[in-house]
Amino acid sequence: MMEKRTDKNSYTILFAVGMVLVVGSLLAFLAGFLKPTIEENKRLEKQQNILYTMGVNNNEAGSAVFVSTDEAPALFGKYITKQLIIENEDVREDDKAYLIDVKKEQTRAKDGKTRRLPLFVGEKDGDTFYIAPIRGKGLWDAIWGYVAMDENMVIKGVYFDHKGETPGLGANIKQRYFMDDFTGEHLLRESGEFVGITVSKSNADPVNEDKKDYEIDAIAGATITGDGVSAMIKKDLRLYVPYFKKLKK
Repeated sequence: MMEKRTDKNSYTILFAVGMVLVVGSLLAFLAGFLKPTIEENKRLEKQQNILYTMGVNNNEAGSAVFVSTDEAPALFGKYITKQLIIENEDVREDDKAYLIDVKKEQTRAKDGKTRRLPLFVGEKDGDTFYIAPIRGKGLWDAIWGYVAMDENMVIKGVYFDHKGETPGLGANIKQRYFMDDFTGEHLLRESGEFVGITVSKSNADPVNEDKKDYEIDAIAGATITGDGVSAMIKKDLRLYVPYFKKLKK
């Protein structure tokens, strides 16, 4: 009996290779086609995050709510008066500073290269905000955020987010009850020494009245994620201290 061509191993292999090529080509096409949309969404999300930290948001009750993507570009242009890039002692304005990839800049620093630090200057209701992006590691994956400060490095607002923290636990770093605790906290001692903020399980100020204790209450059951928030605040915001010292001269 004559063997069917489709029964041969070679046919199976060729069919599998063909399918891989077809699917791969289709995925590559979709990735290229969707890339502009994905990049635009990332750009708008960064604008929303930055605006959120300076109180330009649609918060209601206990929810953290951004301004809409339709509103974000105009509001960003209205409230963000300068975008700066700090590189060693050099500070320059760049209206695309918000597009800098913090993860890539951290990698550059690990490789011994100069790290570029984006900083956004905002004005709202007569107040000046200095907003810095930060990035770190949670329990399962990356965590990141934006911190708005005044000229004395007192926190005026924050926004945190995550890639894969546990729902109901570490994922709650993006809930208002956690983020709002940071407002008013001091990052520097009166001497000018940078301390940062520790997310602490043993914080003796549960109602958060003491804004100079350099601590806020941890989220129950999210110790490692909280440690990651503490670490990224201390590691990344410390880099901005020379800028603020010059600012006050």
